Amino acid sequence: MGLLEGKNALIFGVANNRSIAWGITQAFYREGANIGLSYAGPALERRVRRLADEIGCAFVEPCDVTQDDQIAALVEKAKAHFGHIDILVHAVAYAEREDLARPYYQTSRQGFHTAMDVSVYSFTALARAFQPLMPPGGSLVTMTYYGGVKVVPHYNVMGVAKAALEATVRYLAYDLGKMGLRVNAISAGPIRTLSAAGIAGFRSLYKTILELSPLKEDITTEDIGNAAVFLCSEMGRRVTGEVLYVDAGYNVMGFPDPDALASLAEKASK
Repeated sequence: MGLLEGKNALIFGVANNRSIAWGITQAFYREGANIGLSYAGPALERRVRRLADEIGCAFVEPCDVTQDDQIAALVEKAKAHFGHIDILVHAVAYAEREDLARPYYQTSRQGFHTAMDVSVYSFTALARAFQPLMPPGGSLVTMTYYGGVKVVPHYNVMGVAKAALEATVRYLAYDLGKMGLRVNAISAGPIRTLSAAGIAGFRSLYKTILELSPLKEDITTEDIGNAAVFLCSEMGRRVTGEVLYVDAGYNVMGFPDPDALASLAEKASK
């Protein structure tokens, strides 16, 4: 019997088979959850439906999370299909490419609003809309990154958005805890996803963090999926308002290992 047997899980943010949301979907499916998927728009529909077919997922619906009417319509569809939702996963983030390429202080006002609306407020909007469908014991999970705590070059406005998202997790955990719901975030190390490709210098960042982390191991979408299973299962039933790091330990380092730095320099010179 799987750890999520009989649970209804609605997952936002699947884009392709390399996305973090898909890694979570696969882990939930493995553990017996009933899966529902929501994708951002028509451009992704064919890709997401093809993935849904792989796991026999019958609930695949579009939703622009910046539009309250679309969220409300999705709530009604989910209610009709599932009856209730036990798990809600928010793996949605967006910033204009130019706002990631130039210095943070040059972020446009509209670009700031867009990043905050899509990457942060949407989690609040989904929590508010789906809370009536979530019974006690339910769990909400969102995705964050270390760039919301410390400066990561080129992460820029997305780092500011992730800082706001992590604060959102804490406030939602307080509000929804009274209803028996838990709210947490997973801070993933760098993974080669479609969204990561929009960050200038990602390839160099990926290699650097791999070398400087204590475990010196790649982070995979499977790793994130397993962490999400923990947070959403009975094993994590007393965990709320937290950020769970899945980054091979990189976040604990106050200063990089000199030997690791020397190794990086040597590799760069070749």
